[in-house]
Amino acid sequence: MRWTYLGLVAYHQALRLQETLRAAILSGASAPMLLLLQHPPEITLGRSARRENILAGPAELRARGVEVVPIGRGGDVTFHGPGQLVGYPVRPVGRLVRQHVASMIGVLLDELRA
Repeated sequence: MRWTYLGLVAYHQALRLQETLRAAILSGASAPMLLLLQHPPEITLGRSARRENILAGPAELRARGVEVVPIGRGGDVTFHGPGQLVGYPVRPVGRLVRQHVASMIGVLLDELRA
């Protein structure tokens, strides 16, 4: 799998890139890729997110420059920010998303233990 480091990228911009790359991979125009990047201060709200899980109020978030971004993916409330390395593997997994995520967690844990 190829990889690239993109630096600081807003969540929506990274999501658009993932969607474009996914289409290229599915068409055979690109190989699977791991995108490594950081996000500016953002809180994403997944499909199962509950706003009451954001402990800071809107005024405090604005003062700290934190954007709240509703997304169509799973999950609850997730903070992303500078200094936090984020990896987005873009590869075909079909209907085995949960199995793929569990496998990746296992690989990461093995590497951290090494």
